[in-house]
Amino acid sequence: MPQPLADAALDQLFRTARTYNGYLDRPVSEDQLVAIWDLLKMGPTSANQLPARIVWCVSDDAKEKLAAAASAANADKIRKAPVSAVIGMDLDFHEQLPWLFPHADAKSWFAGNEALRETSALRNSSLQGAYFILAARALGLDTGPMSGFDQGAVDAAFFAETPRVRTNFISTLGYGDPATISPRSPRPDFAMFNRIA
Repeated sequence: MPQPLADAALDQLFRTARTYNGYLDRPVSEDQLVAIWDLLKMGPTSANQLPARIVWCVSDDAKEKLAAAASAANADKIRKAPVSAVIGMDLDFHEQLPWLFPHADAKSWFAGNEALRETSALRNSSLQGAYFILAARALGLDTGPMSGFDQGAVDAAFFAETPRVRTNFISTLGYGDPATISPRSPRPDFAMFNRIA
């Protein structure tokens, strides 16, 4: 039976983890990127849709293309980060469902319904994006998720050959530099934004 994680693990994943604006001069290996994927793919998505499609920008050329599509404040963060990830969403994820969800004809639930696929791809790729953040933290890395970018420009730069994939959000990745963060913003108590019905 699962047991609660130790406080040190909860701190690393949530309580002391932060969103970083800059990183230490330490590389991130391809093996680490694969390890992040191997964790995040295990997180639940509806009918095992797994609509996220990730481009890991490691080369200077890839980072420059991404920076060119980002806001001025985010462009410099992307250029300086060891890695930046483009979390995309496949609007035709249902084509993969016969092998990803073999115990039902799940493909038929989405065939011919573009609006349902868009809603589901956004919801479930967002879940996978959150798993990306937690997987990175679990492996001792830090992230800087952001939405300050031109989605059409990112799509054109990274998904031109797969036009049914669209960008959800982007994130930097590396070993966070504590000098690049401000004091943590407020987090409300349970009673403020919750109710038990």
